[in-house]
Amino acid sequence: MCEKINYSVIVVGGGHAGAEAALACARMGLKTLLITMRLDKIAAMSCNPAIGGIAKGQIVRELDAMGGEMAKVTDEAGLQFRMLNLSKGPAVWSPRAQCDKKLYHQLMRAVLETQENLDLLEAEVSEVIENNRKVAGVKTTDGSTYDALALIITTGTFLKGILHTGLKSSSGGRINEKSAEFLSDSLKKLGFEVGRLKTGTPARLDSTSVDFSKMSAQPGDEPPIPFSHFTNKLIWQKNKKQLPCYLTYTNETTHQHIKNNLDRSPLYSGKIKSIGPRYCPSIEDKVVRFSERDRHQVFLEPESYTSNWLYANGISTSLPEDVQDNIVHSIEGLQNAKILRYGYAIEYDYCPPTQLYPTLETKNTEGLYFAGQINGTTGYEEAAAQGFMAGVNASLKIQNKEPFVLSRQEAYIGVMIDDLVTKGVDEPYRMFTSRAEHRLYLRTDNADLRLMDYGYKIGLINSEIYRKFLLYKASIESIIKAKKNIKSELPSNEDLAPWNRELVLFQAEVTKKYGGYIARQNQFAAKLGKEADKKIPDNFDYDKVISLLAEARQKFKKIMPKTIGQALRIPGISPSDIAVILIHLKGKK
Repeated sequence: MCEKINYSVIVVGGGHAGAEAALACARMGLKTLLITMRLDKIAAMSCNPAIGGIAKGQIVRELDAMGGEMAKVTDEAGLQFRMLNLSKGPAVWSPRAQCDKKLYHQLMRAVLETQENLDLLEAEVSEVIENNRKVAGVKTTDGSTYDALALIITTGTFLKGILHTGLKSSSGGRINEKSAEFLSDSLKKLGFEVGRLKTGTPARLDSTSVDFSKMSAQPGDEPPIPFSHFTNKLIWQKNKKQLPCYLTYTNETTHQHIKNNLDRSPLYSGKIKSIGPRYCPSIEDKVVRFSERDRHQVFLEPESYTSNWLYANGISTSLPEDVQDNIVHSIEGLQNAKILRYGYAIEYDYCPPTQLYPTLETKNTEGLYFAGQINGTTGYEEAAAQGFMAGVNASLKIQNKEPFVLSRQEAYIGVMIDDLVTKGVDEPYRMFTSRAEHRLYLRTDNADLRLMDYGYKIGLINSEIYRKFLLYKASIESIIKAKKNIKSELPSNEDLAPWNRELVLFQAEVTKKYGGYIARQNQFAAKLGKEADKKIPDNFDYDKVISLLAEARQKFKKIMPKTIGQALRIPGISPSDIAVILIHLKGKK
């Protein structure tokens, strides 16, 4: 009989949140067990084959600066790299990479399998074991039990998942994978509130059946810019082969097929009752909600170097298969396209995140942490960052050290977690730059300057890298303080790798350029706090606030907040929305 292993931390779920949580705990010296229903699906890219994007790219860079893994694996698995918004200022630059989804999974699995202090187990967790409101371990469906001092639940869309295509439905956490049917019942017994959310995915197409000559090619940047601070840029750029994406559009015929079959949609027939992501709607949602538009973008994204699968980004749907055939074949360049997998929607259980402390530990049960879609978020990047923060805090608690909480002024990760635990969610949460009051400071180029000190302090950045980082930071500071030619202040032979002389000069210039703007933005953020008690008239007409986004206007009209402070606490309302209201109130006065 095998001797039972005593684990410090158990992580449930092997997606992007689970991978980062398990790695953080193991690298901080704790014996860790990752339990997932299928080891061959670790870190699977369930939906789009991409990492990063607006605000999401900043999150990945922040995670990387503190010792996370996602950016490193993205650089190895990426098949196209683009820095979004390069025509604008550095404050809004956001990295995005198309990935070889098979390679991404293989690389992350290899990292987990070779990580010291980390064991992997293929099983389904059915129950949380607790003692006097404190985590004691877990039980699996085969009756086995595993003890632990802390438990991190990162179950993605698998809690009582139901897949929908047309009016057909079946249980599942992903296509061809079973759902976790018991764990959310265990959480309910412990006293947790459990709700339902929904997300969806589009059809996958055979690239050999697509006429790309009728579309616009979308190439990557040359030279590409890596995600990770630690990637050797010069060697990497020489070896990186990029693949193009392609852009086409829906049309009036496409939209008519959708309108003619809304009664067969689970969204509009009432079969799906849960709420989906507002900012990543299905194509039937787009056609209904934006009826004035005669076309919508469709990006065809390669899923691998070694397969002919294309991800049809922009036409996520749960309409029946025959309708999906008509939708796809009505689109320019896709008239003869072969569908390899049809799109579907998925409903799943989640736990409203107001039940968490800012450390992501639950208020209900000591030592129990939630991360990822169980908290109502959507996106690989948001999940990975939560997993990392939960893993770090679980480890720190076991080691009797102070918790690690990022403020809204320090990181997009701080903004996200603060939003989740204070506002909660009424729809799947996605990070946007507009959610951050300090977005001019929370740039992709300075993630290391903001957060690498923390990574070193918690033990996830090694001393040699940190030594070079301190030299890099000191070089920037000396240039900023210098009054003469800044290039003369930096010796040409400094030992900065993986940083370099050009990056020092760039960062010094950007820091100088944005100094005044950041000071004004900080003043605005402080003003928002002071305006919390400012009253909003009962007869305030949100329809007359022309510059207010439609989604924000809808939320304001539904809640009718009495004060600015109450308005700020509405899920989905950003500081930018509040700024618009304040300006309008001031103008009326």
